[in-house]
Amino acid sequence: MVAEIICVGTELLLGDIVNTNAQYLSKELAKLGIDMYFQTVVGDNRERIRVAIDQAFSRSDLVIMTGGLGPTKDDITKTAAAEYFGKNLVFHQQVYDHVKKKLDSYGIHQISESQKTQALVPEGAVVIMNPVGLAPGIIMGGGEKAIVLLPGPPKEMKGIFEECKKVFISKLTNRVIVSINIKCKGPDEMPLSQIGESPIADLLGDILENENPTVATYAKEDGVLIRVTASGNTREEALTTMKPVVMKIADILKDKIAWVKEAD
Repeated sequence: MVAEIICVGTELLLGDIVNTNAQYLSKELAKLGIDMYFQTVVGDNRERIRVAIDQAFSRSDLVIMTGGLGPTKDDITKTAAAEYFGKNLVFHQQVYDHVKKKLDSYGIHQISESQKTQALVPEGAVVIMNPVGLAPGIIMGGGEKAIVLLPGPPKEMKGIFEECKKVFISKLTNRVIVSINIKCKGPDEMPLSQIGESPIADLLGDILENENPTVATYAKEDGVLIRVTASGNTREEALTTMKPVVMKIADILKDKIAWVKEAD
């Protein structure tokens, strides 16, 4: 199973907000054992969103989109996704009632025409109600492709994603991915010539070419981080798979290691 994340919002492209949604979703998908090779950020433009969806599905089975589900004219993610699958937008009474109830709780007792559009969902889609805000999550697909639409505000996105994970995403894979981080000592503890990324990579040699588990090095200000990542049918299987490699790295680096722990 290969997934791709598309985050919609001109504010992301302009750097007005930090894209924490992509970081959160990446980690959650990795925990589920779902591979991901690309992420995209696209502005609030209907044609460019359609192009981003086309490109994503040319290389992925599952697309998860955040942002652009609100009631304003630049919120066009839902429309673009529906068009991709050839679906019409239809009125959803439960979503309408939810939006109206939420607005009432905010002291807004007259629902506007733009707010009513949030009750339009692609025909045949699975709708996930928003426990925090207004716009619902949406799951739809065609053939072997599926798309999950999530609101942009992180608090809303996380709540709906957790529900989407239970009812749909977790059923797409029987694999899990687990990572172990190995932190090398920093320049304050050992000479940089011994614990820089290049010297560490030279010591590890062919280990860095492993496929399962994979091993990668990352240069950090306080020392090099080595990440060992394995996939398996269960967490225990993944840990068993990586154990010989972790032990081998520990034997090679010996006193250069500061700590070893499972990644969050």
